[in-house]
Amino acid sequence: MSSAFVLRPATQPDGAFLGDMLVEAANWQPAGARPKHEVLTSAVQLRYVTGWMRPGDTGVIAESSSGEAIGAAWYRTLPRNEPGFGYVDIGVPELIIGVRPIWRARGVGRALLRSLTATAQAAGYARLSLSVERENYATTLYRSEGFAMTDQGATRVTMVRRLR
Repeated sequence: MSSAFVLRPATQPDGAFLGDMLVEAANWQPAGARPKHEVLTSAVQLRYVTGWMRPGDTGVIAESSSGEAIGAAWYRTLPRNEPGFGYVDIGVPELIIGVRPIWRARGVGRALLRSLTATAQAAGYARLSLSVERENYATTLYRSEGFAMTDQGATRVTMVRRLR
């Protein structure tokens, strides 16, 4: 399998694939994998994909050299009365990222993260937030890309990256 991939902007028809990547993000630890229907019927998870592409929704899709979608990163600005796991404030988009397991540790996640961070910065956002389970190895990636922990729960941490 080639390790070549390209990035492209996410579009409205990518909503179903974002749901798949939300499931991948939720199931980062294979031993604790939850069925797709369980993840996608959870109200707190659904808020990340329902109604994609609302005004302000922005994302990027990674595709293999054969055109298969292999990963995605996107952000949404969620309201204070319906916050996501990584909610920090009004007007701070929350980033979600998922990569198919076979493509992990090949630079796809880092490329998606960098592209979406640059897009958020160009759009004038001052910060981006995300939430990650404390033991998820992706925490190392987020730290290396300038995200810092701002809140720690029992199992999750919220991380923020300043963009300006």
